[in-house]
Amino acid sequence: MITLHVSELKAQFSKVLAAVRAGERIGILYGQSREPVAMIVPYEPPNVQEREVGFLDGKVTIEFMDDFDMIAEELLGHGM
Repeated sequence: MITLHVSELKAQFSKVLAAVRAGERIGILYGQSREPVAMIVPYEPPNVQEREVGFLDGKVTIEFMDDFDMIAEELLGHGM
């Protein structure tokens, strides 16, 4: 891991981005005490699994009480 002071980061930003794209992690230091305040890391796309639509079809029933007083648009959040 590379660490840079904010002033170094500003002066070398394009090089820092190139290093991050190559997989490097960059620690950002701040102030005279060079306190660590942030980290720039390579972007990783989220691991999102595709959902199966209708997987509860035929397995679940929904019943509403007779005194339930809400129209479908309100229930689905479209009437707000």
